[in-house]
Amino acid sequence: MPGIGDRLEGIHAVTAALRAGRVTSLCIERGPAQSAEMQSLIALARESGAGVELVADVAPLAATSAPQGVVAQARPLPTVRLAELVARAALPALIVLDHAQDPRNVGAIARSARAAGFDGMVVSSRRAAPLGATAFKAAVGAFEHLAIAVVASIADAVRQLRELGVWTVALDGSATESLYGVRILDEPVAVIVGAEGRGVSKLVLERCDVVARLPMADGVESLNAGVAAALAMFEIARARGTLS
Repeated sequence: MPGIGDRLEGIHAVTAALRAGRVTSLCIERGPAQSAEMQSLIALARESGAGVELVADVAPLAATSAPQGVVAQARPLPTVRLAELVARAALPALIVLDHAQDPRNVGAIARSARAAGFDGMVVSSRRAAPLGATAFKAAVGAFEHLAIAVVASIADAVRQLRELGVWTVALDGSATESLYGVRILDEPVAVIVGAEGRGVSKLVLERCDVVARLPMADGVESLNAGVAAALAMFEIARARGTLS
């Protein structure tokens, strides 16, 4: 299957990929190259056999507006099939993104998933933010530790997850049930978060086992998708007692 993360920017994303042995070459700006943080990155690159080139400016090579003085070329991270993603853990906890559009949110969700001890992420190959340099920079290395399944249809993925024995829980602000009262969170579970503004699609909601909301103060309509995903994932981690 195709991979992700072959172009990286930002010190944390590049450092994580270097430690994973994926980086093949680096371009670093001469000015920032003198900092202690960048010197450590250069030393790590040379230890791993990655080529290092000093340039006047990395901006022409960058996809983001703030590459932090470094751009890297890396071997892609392989994605996995949905069944393999489920089989990787005895008690899988997955985050499913229903056509999230903002790559920064996707990266932030990956970072939260890593911190909450989640096993993997499911994303759509169509009408969704690309898993490129922006997402990897926002994830600050989380993608190096999080298995990713890329699917053609989130609705079909929800159906497959149920067939694979994974409970599916969609977040929806209009739901009557609170996520904090859902009793299946300590079982194999996938939490589905919708696109910014649009939310989880109608078909996906219909196919999920549970549709739940995050309790909020009166007068608040919704949360940013990244914040909602983080709260849900940490609630699942709390219910499982997996975090110290």
